[in-house]
Amino acid sequence: MAKKALCIGINNYPGTHMDLQGCVNDAQDWSAVLTARGYKTTLLLDDKATKAAMVDAMSKLIASGGKGDSLVITFSGHGTYQPDEDGDEVDGLDEALCPYDLQTKGEALTDDEIKAIFSTRKGGARLLLVADSCHSGTVTRAAKADKDADTRPRFMPMGNWLPASKLPKNFAGKAAQTMVAPIGTSPLAGAFVKQVGDLLLSGCKEGPNNYSYDARINGRFNGAFTYYALKTLKALKPEGTYADWHKAILKSLPSASYPQTPQLVGTSAAKTRKALT
Repeated sequence: MAKKALCIGINNYPGTHMDLQGCVNDAQDWSAVLTARGYKTTLLLDDKATKAAMVDAMSKLIASGGKGDSLVITFSGHGTYQPDEDGDEVDGLDEALCPYDLQTKGEALTDDEIKAIFSTRKGGARLLLVADSCHSGTVTRAAKADKDADTRPRFMPMGNWLPASKLPKNFAGKAAQTMVAPIGTSPLAGAFVKQVGDLLLSGCKEGPNNYSYDARINGRFNGAFTYYALKTLKALKPEGTYADWHKAILKSLPSASYPQTPQLVGTSAAKTRKALT
């Protein structure tokens, strides 16, 4: 059984004025932990994490997985929405992950594209996607007094990277700088309940006013979700399942400082497997 992982972390988003500070640390931390657990890991950081590079690395990882193999992809960076082009979204918006060249190329990595990559997975290969980004809330929400001044949501408004001509009419002006999130399970999350071996562990729930925070904790920048996910993983018993891990994370999040609720999406069979085996 092979164990392989791809860890992506993007702090810098040229041209957007919305750089983050904890995502590279996240990716390096995930890589170190997964390597210690026997995974062969690949890192994509900042300018190496263009859309083309992300698609290529994800595709190669998925293609390399055979029956019984454990595949992990972690992403730390901004999430966004963009207008749906194929009519499969009720709200007319595609979820997307933001690559390094988001603004310069004008292309995010959409949920449709991610699902297409994941659909090539061979039967019996197990896939875990860890997403420390968000697709909801407004970037202008004030941090509470007990947060570090550097705490911010990992969300990229459409108006920061899409030209006005491509924005939905209801997102003109000020609305383009905020986000009206759809309610319910996202199409990307929904893809992870169709295969027994697929799981999505994300930093926040879908829907209005849900965030994944970029934060400074104990003097070091990380995603709040990544920090607590790795902290609880370290304390997890050898027989601990993904459901056990998620339950442990929920003891730390949401909190007064980081009001985000991590979610675990997948089949019951997948959730009750031993974590990262």
